[in-house]
Amino acid sequence: MTHDRDDGTDRPGAPRPSPLTGHIQRQLQRIRAADRRRPAVWDGLLTTFWILFAVLDVSSGGWRTVAIDPSVSPRLVLLLSAAFSAPLLWRRGHPLAVLLFMTPFALVNVWTGAVIQAAFLQEIVVFNIALRLPLRTLAVSGGIVLAPLAIGSAHFSEHWNQLLVPHLYAFVFASLLGIVFRTRKEYTEALVDRADRLELERDQQAQLAAVAERTRIAREMHDIIGHNLSVITGLADGGAYAAAKSPERAAQALDAISTTSRQALAELRRLLGVLRESPESADRTPQPTLDDMETLLTGVRTAGLPVRLSTQGTPPAVPPTAGMQLTVYRVVQEALTNTLKHSGGHSALAAEVTLTYRPNELEAVITDNGTSAPGAAAAPDGTGQGITGMRERASLYDGTVETGRPTGTGWQVRLRLPLEDSPS
Repeated sequence: MTHDRDDGTDRPGAPRPSPLTGHIQRQLQRIRAADRRRPAVWDGLLTTFWILFAVLDVSSGGWRTVAIDPSVSPRLVLLLSAAFSAPLLWRRGHPLAVLLFMTPFALVNVWTGAVIQAAFLQEIVVFNIALRLPLRTLAVSGGIVLAPLAIGSAHFSEHWNQLLVPHLYAFVFASLLGIVFRTRKEYTEALVDRADRLELERDQQAQLAAVAERTRIAREMHDIIGHNLSVITGLADGGAYAAAKSPERAAQALDAISTTSRQALAELRRLLGVLRESPESADRTPQPTLDDMETLLTGVRTAGLPVRLSTQGTPPAVPPTAGMQLTVYRVVQEALTNTLKHSGGHSALAAEVTLTYRPNELEAVITDNGTSAPGAAAAPDGTGQGITGMRERASLYDGTVETGRPTGTGWQVRLRLPLEDSPS
């Protein structure tokens, strides 16, 4: 994968380079991009340049100004120049092999006393070794480059300084330059890899957050709409039954349906408003708490389900968090909604809600008496969306929800929440 990243100077707050520095950076980026797209073209141009330079040096006789023996045959000098310049075409893929190929010509160069400047092209190969190969290979290349020079220094002992020292300095410079470029390249690649991993992790976190948010919204919609529709259904069934015998009771049921419908619409608008509007303009009406439990039970009683509320134990000095109270409220609401949905229209069905405060735990038990039609109350088997929502709410506070028929009849939902733990 190719990563075309900028140098970070266009990010807000990043220091902007001077015009000259920015121009140089842009030109270097263009050169690197052209090199990545067509490396063979770049290698061909570089090799051709050095071949022409070597031929020009031979034809002009400039090599004689630094030669130890100016009487060396120009044909030999031309051969040596070509041997040092032409192999540069393969310096990237096989730098060590190219350097080994140049070694016998380097030995001939110093042994004959020609000492042509094209021999310094070996340092371009050394640079590529330092850039791409392990450091032990760089050490080996140092021996390959310096061995012919040491032999030539022994042959022309009075000129050892001229033969050995310039090439030694050039080798050290090329090695250090290759190491610097290699370090910068590896550091940049590490940064790119880290940025890619962070970007991938950010996308994954965003997807997980979106899934969690969709689940939470679905749970809220189910609790709000499902409960109110169940109450409305119960009121409508009761009103239809009473219409023939007691018109006043039917009118009361219609009034209750109207009130419940308005409450459901208000809660739905509030929930949708939070989704559509910005946090500053969204409705901030508080969510239900344990203080609103009696209001919930009143609506259920109006729908035709007698419910009794009892509290055991002493509430803690510090009330449970708002989220924990909302969890208890929604679980009680969902359990009673299930009872209404599966009551089968039997007026003998009743329910009981028991809140128990213990030193480290809050327990809510919702039980119905199981007098509904056979199979009606068996529907909530713990696999529906409502029961799943109860368990998801409880798990946010390290709580548990148990459902079943402890006495063989009726249906029971038992919620346990630890009072000392914070949300997971």
